[in-house]
Amino acid sequence: MLAWSLDSLVMSDNVVPPVRFRADVLAVPAYRQGATPTKPGYKLSSNENPFEPLPGVLDAIAQRSDINRYAAVAMPELRETIGAEFGVDGTHVHLAAGSVAILFQLVQAAAAAGDEYLHAWPSFEAYPSLGLASGAVASRVPLTPTAEHDLDAMADAITERTRVVLLCSPNNPTGPAIRRADFDRFMTRVPADTLVVLDEAYREFVTDPEAVRGEEVLRQHPNLVVLRTFSKAYGLAGLRIGYGVGDPAIFAAAASVAIPLSVTGIAESAARASLTPAARAAHAERVAALAERRDALAAALRELGLAIPQAQANFVWIPETGQAPGGVADALALAADFSEAGTLVRPFAGVGVRVSVGEPESVPVVIDIVRQHLAQR
Repeated sequence: MLAWSLDSLVMSDNVVPPVRFRADVLAVPAYRQGATPTKPGYKLSSNENPFEPLPGVLDAIAQRSDINRYAAVAMPELRETIGAEFGVDGTHVHLAAGSVAILFQLVQAAAAAGDEYLHAWPSFEAYPSLGLASGAVASRVPLTPTAEHDLDAMADAITERTRVVLLCSPNNPTGPAIRRADFDRFMTRVPADTLVVLDEAYREFVTDPEAVRGEEVLRQHPNLVVLRTFSKAYGLAGLRIGYGVGDPAIFAAAASVAIPLSVTGIAESAARASLTPAARAAHAERVAALAERRDALAAALRELGLAIPQAQANFVWIPETGQAPGGVADALALAADFSEAGTLVRPFAGVGVRVSVGEPESVPVVIDIVRQHLAQR
């Protein structure tokens, strides 16, 4: 039996504030960023891109001398360029300070106090807190034994109170992507007035030909929004810019609860520079290299006897034995061994360890640390 739980993935500081706060807010731990190494090693805890910025990005940033002014909110050139990838115009594109900001906006706009939003678990750590501001309740559906979305169970869990369904593909932190056939079947069971968010933060790394792709299904479903980000594959994590594609009326509602002027002009310029022909060519080469490196790492870990799930993002997932046969005994102990060696990974207590794909030199380091850890058992 799987034992996915909220407490096993995120931990609270258990601090008591000096003023009165909502009990439901205090009960949900805040999102935690991956730690930074304190000694020589590799940071493989935050799914960051190890490559330098794409060609033209730094020049585009350097040319922005108007940081004393607010950025123009519309950003039509960027929105039109993104929309073209999906076969829609720029009015169907919504920008924010990372795609996670759009997740908050959509849930707050759609789900009021007492309403529900539905997501798989474990999945993106921010999901449990998305409804706190509006009082919406998160309904979590456990992953399958192979660490995939259980879409049949998710469809069964939809009720009259469900306002939003979140699908993370590839799933963070476990790695598998949702298959197109499964997605199509799932959408036939979702009420037409229930918002479905296909969260594709790692879409560029997907190599599985059977995986769902947002650009191929968006126009078939008026209740669907596809999310992407420039943080991961494009290496703009420090500038915070992501986007959603969907019905303009959906984003008009989302804008009503958005923090105004959150996307900076510098981020806009960097995103536009990342979409030029020269940058796209370099981007494709880098994504291919990371995917190849990911597959090699996953294969090597499987050779050590670990049951690594399908890896379709820029990380691999090492489960605990309590979650899947062929895992490690203690996720925190494995993470401690990594830390002692100067390399940081992302542990989820009682569940598993996520290892980002980093520099090529980091791959043998990861394999060696895991091998030594397993030998101690």
